[in-house]
Amino acid sequence: MFQIIPERNELVVAKLISKFMGSIESHEVMTDMLCITVKKEVIEEALFFLRDDQELQYNFLTTLCGMHYPANEELGVVYHLHSFVNNHRIRIKTSVPVSDPRIATATSVWPSANWQERETYDFFGILFEGHPNLTRILNVEDMVDFPLRKDFPLEDQTREDKDDSYFGR
Repeated sequence: MFQIIPERNELVVAKLISKFMGSIESHEVMTDMLCITVKKEVIEEALFFLRDDQELQYNFLTTLCGMHYPANEELGVVYHLHSFVNNHRIRIKTSVPVSDPRIATATSVWPSANWQERETYDFFGILFEGHPNLTRILNVEDMVDFPLRKDFPLEDQTREDKDDSYFGR
């Protein structure tokens, strides 16, 4: 069973701050997991560090997904990491501007990130630089939009057969 271990959280934060100085933007415990926000410029190096450090050993990428913050004109990438050795999980977050959504791939750290990065690209349009095959995985190849962005229209705007007054519009 997974447990919150404050000492482990403190160790992780201390090591990351020591190694990456000003590149750690914030850290907090959200619900039940330590969440650390890292600048995108050091994300690949930070993931390697978390995997390879002998005390930390975050050797499993549980989840990689995207987010959209339209108010900030940013896209986010979230990595959930698990240390089987220490039975500890953390969440690493970073963000990229919508105008230039590029970030280093995590496939060099965990090859299993391949499919998750392709899905994140497919639905959010985040470009993972260095990815071996960054193509759409679930949507059609010629699609130009990214359906999980909050600015994606939820319904066909060209429909004339519906009465919006039924929906409070």
